[in-house]
Amino acid sequence: MTIQEAIEKRHMVRKYLDKPIPETLCAQLRERLQADNRASGLSLTLVTGNTDGLGAMAKLISKNLNNYIILAGPDQLDADESLGYWGADAMLFAHTLGLNTWWVGGMFNAKGAANHLTGTGLRVNGIIAVGYGATQGIPHKSKASSDISSYNGTAPQWFQDGVASLLLAPTARNKQAFRVYGDANKVTLTCGSGPFAGIDLGIGKYHFEAGAGKENFEWA
Repeated sequence: MTIQEAIEKRHMVRKYLDKPIPETLCAQLRERLQADNRASGLSLTLVTGNTDGLGAMAKLISKNLNNYIILAGPDQLDADESLGYWGADAMLFAHTLGLNTWWVGGMFNAKGAANHLTGTGLRVNGIIAVGYGATQGIPHKSKASSDISSYNGTAPQWFQDGVASLLLAPTARNKQAFRVYGDANKVTLTCGSGPFAGIDLGIGKYHFEAGAGKENFEWA
């Protein structure tokens, strides 16, 4: 499965099978996280067989959720976009391995998750649940491409593909507060406001790039 195929197939899953992730897959996922951390300066970390990073509500509405990726980075506001971008890479890579996920944005336990981190000056801003889903989830309600995008002239296929991929991105409370504008090969993407706006922007940029192809445009 490719990353783009994972984008098209991924849906939020909160209930999981009581089935451990094989160590061979954990090793592949940790290798991907290490590569993402080297590229970004973040501290994305896989935790298995543990629920410390879940908040009380997450535990209540989930089942057999005991594996997750910690989204952690430098304690500075501009780290959120990077957490969203590289967290999306980690999440979608997990799907290429046959796993299911849930981006837990507002129901995580930062202190519990931080117990599994090494280093200082780090801030946790979410976790991504991973495991074998009891179901494959269902598609979320989505806006139309015309609701979030515009292009100066006739939109090329790569722009249309980028927007289609963007609309499949998970966002806080499924707001999809994106605005994307294209002019020639320059693209501008914004994402509203709020405590998770930076995370959502990073997720959105990753999805747009995956659909459009980074070779076809530049961020303005």
